[in-house]
Amino acid sequence: MAALLGRKLGMTQVFDPDDGHVERVTVVEAGPCWVTAIKRAERDGYDAVQLGFGEMSEKKITKGRLGHLQRADAPPLRRLAEFRDEAGELEVGAQIGADVFEKGQTVKVSGVTKGKGFQGTVKRHNFSRGPVTHGSHNVRAPGSIGASATPSRVFKGIRGPGQMGNKRATQRGLEIVDVRAEENLIFLRGSVPGPKNSIVEIRTDG
Repeated sequence: MAALLGRKLGMTQVFDPDDGHVERVTVVEAGPCWVTAIKRAERDGYDAVQLGFGEMSEKKITKGRLGHLQRADAPPLRRLAEFRDEAGELEVGAQIGADVFEKGQTVKVSGVTKGKGFQGTVKRHNFSRGPVTHGSHNVRAPGSIGASATPSRVFKGIRGPGQMGNKRATQRGLEIVDVRAEENLIFLRGSVPGPKNSIVEIRTDG
């Protein structure tokens, strides 16, 4: 299995050189990532590799994280993430890029979805609207949610208005259309969670 951190650059389309058909793809700047720590079961209780991505100014990083990165001979990095059971033959201080993936592989991508703010039930949960004829004012209102004398309360977990988006999501089954290792770019068929320039986690799916 392979894993990387990357930055979502946006969507575009590419043409297959073999048969000329168009592919709708998301472009991800995958790497370079630094191996900043390796967890072992005998010492830490589980096997994992910690990767760092996204160089940033040293003055914008905490001293604790800066010391941790300096022990791995890595520059100041914006994001650190652990990937379980991915250590393999990697060593602390190693640098990996988009060439860990190949064209045709299926991957899953995790990220934080776009925040939509406070939304009503029609947009948030796909509720139907009310009637708009005969003077009705119940156009996008959620309607009654109260119960009668029994049980005289509203059940927990009912779908209602509230914060929409800005949550971690994973999109599975994305096929790698192309890998440009020299530019650290990966082209994925389909959409990826999050806005442009957001940091995502890419893993092999399966």
